[in-house]
Amino acid sequence: MQAGPLLIGIGYAILWWLAMALVPEAMGKGIDAIRAKDLPALLTWGAVLLGLGIVQAVAGILRHRMAVYNWLSAAYRTVQVTVRQSTRLGATLPKRMSTGEVVSVGNSDIAHIGNAMDILLRGTGAIVAIVTVTVILIRASLPLGLMVLIGVPIMAVAVAPLLRPLHRRQHAHRDLQGDLSTRAADIVAGLRVLRGIGGEQVFADRYTEESQKVRHAGVRVAAVESMLEGAQILLPGLLIACVTWLGATFAIRDEITAGQLVAFYGYAVFLIAPMRALTEAADKLTKGHVAARRVVRILTLEPEVRGGAGHSGGGLLRDVASGVAVRPGVFTALAATSPEEAVTIADRLGRYDDGDVDFGDVPLDTLPLAEVRRRILVADNGAKLFAGVLRDELDVSGEASDEDIADALRTACAEDIVEALPGGLDGYVAESGREFSGGQQQRLRLARALTADPEVLILIEPTSAVDAHSEARIADRLAKARAGKTTLVCTTSPLVLDRTDQVIYVEGGVVRAQGTHRELLATVPAYTALVTRGEDS
Repeated sequence: MQAGPLLIGIGYAILWWLAMALVPEAMGKGIDAIRAKDLPALLTWGAVLLGLGIVQAVAGILRHRMAVYNWLSAAYRTVQVTVRQSTRLGATLPKRMSTGEVVSVGNSDIAHIGNAMDILLRGTGAIVAIVTVTVILIRASLPLGLMVLIGVPIMAVAVAPLLRPLHRRQHAHRDLQGDLSTRAADIVAGLRVLRGIGGEQVFADRYTEESQKVRHAGVRVAAVESMLEGAQILLPGLLIACVTWLGATFAIRDEITAGQLVAFYGYAVFLIAPMRALTEAADKLTKGHVAARRVVRILTLEPEVRGGAGHSGGGLLRDVASGVAVRPGVFTALAATSPEEAVTIADRLGRYDDGDVDFGDVPLDTLPLAEVRRRILVADNGAKLFAGVLRDELDVSGEASDEDIADALRTACAEDIVEALPGGLDGYVAESGREFSGGQQQRLRLARALTADPEVLILIEPTSAVDAHSEARIADRLAKARAGKTTLVCTTSPLVLDRTDQVIYVEGGVVRAQGTHRELLATVPAYTALVTRGEDS
């Protein structure tokens, strides 16, 4: 997809380098013309120099333009495929990779990949320029040509031992950066809790310790890079000295002309640039390789769950392993003895985990995953609020009317949040909704789920962070808003349970009893102990 622009850029780079490589030759010819007092030859080579300058300027502009294009294309195409893969992986991604590793792709890896694409242009042109200069030198003087021909590979071999430790240290540095990003994300996400328990200083000290590890790793990388930078100056400088000395010797013996001596010196100086480009290419390609391995690691991950090509007309949503069955059009509650059991069942019903689940008369795993996500929505308290306009946060599909959003906000008792936000629905929400309290975030998440209005809505503890009065209002409004719609609420709150049509009591991962909240209170002691304990707390 990027091969065409890359080849065009390489072509411009080769033309640019060749224009520079031929300048010493033209200058040498011009000097010889001056010594011979050959005015036509002087004018000719002067015109050649002017032409080479024009070609160099035009080719340089076009090369740089294509270099920037290829940099941006490689970097942001990497972002595109990474985001697309992250969306495809869904719940699998946080289980397999840390937040810091994924964030580092956008923070640093895209720059290294873009730099690798950029240096390919100049690096390829530099190789062509070195070969061209070598041929010219061999034709003018075999010893000088052989010196360059042998000296360039020797310099490349001399730099090679630095690349392996550089690669290893860059890889270690990149890993530590990812870990530090994860630590920072965790601290920011839990800052409110840390302040409540007085743990800010502890985590600040841990962050400081880990950041120092990153710094030391960066210094180790810089140590090798500095040696590489020094080699870029020292090795070509030695070659220049040798070529100049040998050329001067030949000029004294009248084996070459004064113009050729100037040309040889010009070539020796010129070779510094392509040699630096090659060592820079080795450095940037190494960094690009490390970054590309990280991106490939993400791209090679496969979702834990996959979809099929079937279709379901809807109906009873049943988890075979636990016996939980969500009847269509019924407002159902799931009361489990442990929150983990409820989450596990909800994940299977929503196809976030593999399981034997039927949707109507069709196994859920035979449906396309996109269709499952569209028809069955699992809303838990781990869902995030993203930065942006509140209206867009609540209406993720962009299809809801203002009335739909208002109804959802009222059901979630979140009107006061919108009224307090500058701009209301058009107000701006900060990253992760950090300006909202935990209870406010929970109510906004509930409003977002209600605005989506899926065929099957599964809510996990939707009122756990609100006060009892708000919980009672939410439970009452939720029951009315979802009347006649398939809904499952995972909760042990008596205020919510009392307003559902049916309660499913789960213990040990399987259904133990079913009925209304009051029926189970009267007939199932274990259920009574579970929900009254929640009430007491």
